[in-house]
Amino acid sequence: MCFAGVKLEVKLKDKMKNRNRLGINGFGRIGKLTAWHHINRKQFDELVINLGRKVGNGIEDIAHYIERDSTYGQLSNYLYGCNASSVIGEINKSEGTMVVDGIKIKFLREARDPAKIKWKENGVSLVVDTTGQFLDPTQPEDDPKGSIRGHLKAGAEKVVVSAPFKLKDKGMDLKGAMPEDAITTVMGINDHIYDPRKHAIISNASCTTNCLAHMIKPVLDVLGYKKILSASMATIHAATSSQEVLDRLPGAGKSDLRKNRSIFNNIILTSTGAAKALALVIPEMQKIGFIAESVRIPTTTGSLVILVLNIQEDIQGQQIRRDFINNIYKQASQDDPRGYLHYTEKQNVSCDLIGNPKAAATIEGHETHTRTAEVNIDLTAVPGLDQNIIATLNTTVIHVPVTQAVIYGWYDNEMGSYVNMLGDRTVSIADDM
Repeated sequence: MCFAGVKLEVKLKDKMKNRNRLGINGFGRIGKLTAWHHINRKQFDELVINLGRKVGNGIEDIAHYIERDSTYGQLSNYLYGCNASSVIGEINKSEGTMVVDGIKIKFLREARDPAKIKWKENGVSLVVDTTGQFLDPTQPEDDPKGSIRGHLKAGAEKVVVSAPFKLKDKGMDLKGAMPEDAITTVMGINDHIYDPRKHAIISNASCTTNCLAHMIKPVLDVLGYKKILSASMATIHAATSSQEVLDRLPGAGKSDLRKNRSIFNNIILTSTGAAKALALVIPEMQKIGFIAESVRIPTTTGSLVILVLNIQEDIQGQQIRRDFINNIYKQASQDDPRGYLHYTEKQNVSCDLIGNPKAAATIEGHETHTRTAEVNIDLTAVPGLDQNIIATLNTTVIHVPVTQAVIYGWYDNEMGSYVNMLGDRTVSIADDM
């Protein structure tokens, strides 16, 4: 019994040690900044980062990449201010490790297929996949092109995806096809529905959906979905790696020719999955006509959601005007214990929001606009109405007061908004493991 107890204690210690080790798959913009976030946060003692390939001339080049960032500056300055010295040391070429501000980091450079990454051998139970390549939770773990489920086969217990789910079968309904162990959450909106006993693959949605959800939810909470007749949004979005630096030919079978044009020189119209993902985290949005568009612009980060709501006025109630809308956001931001929604009446430009900690959305109250007008509805043209009843009416045209509200919400689509939200999601999952 004594030896059995000792063995059990060792297993428990090993298990707890694994809980303090985070895996990151992919080391592009979100992967690198996720590492920065957790180096600063100190929630995990070790990071295991899968690069999936050889990089530069050795591990020193990886250290060079970690230490510097063209958008956010030096890692040491991010951590400790302008007078800080380098925080990277103890570089071990043979083991592929280094220590960054007290956090040990090991780099894996062999496998790109999630099923072949050595998570189990490296004691990793929780993985954040930042590649943007494996987004379909319905694909089998042994898919020859790789699958998000491959991480589970490789030894991980939970996988957080830093993008919205996307099904390869375009004919499948995103919500209806979702496996029971997969879920989409946004912190501060529906993160409470995550069930650690049930869910193994968790999408953190997109940076735009995180911002949009925190813009929509306060209005829904006050007015209810029935008063919102329709909604639309456009995100004025900073460049991502899906844009080209210079013009190039499109790949075989590609239909969107704009993605191959230079982001340095152009405003590029593109698409966004924010509307579909928003309905996953706020189910009431399925009952509201909603459309979402996206425009890419030549900046490195700092984006904007322009939200337009058409709201039916309550003749007996308070009129929906600019101050009414702004007060909704003021109150919601004051009531938000985690600071995911900010409200400001300052005049900002996109650079002012870069690195803004935690805020999924910063409402620019200075620019909120409303306009109320009567919408004329011809009852004879409304399908489903009994024409005999219509014939008894004095008039067949009714006048409905509708207010159009335009709301602006800033977000740092990289570190300040999205990566901080992703970090909170990751830590909350780790706490429940």
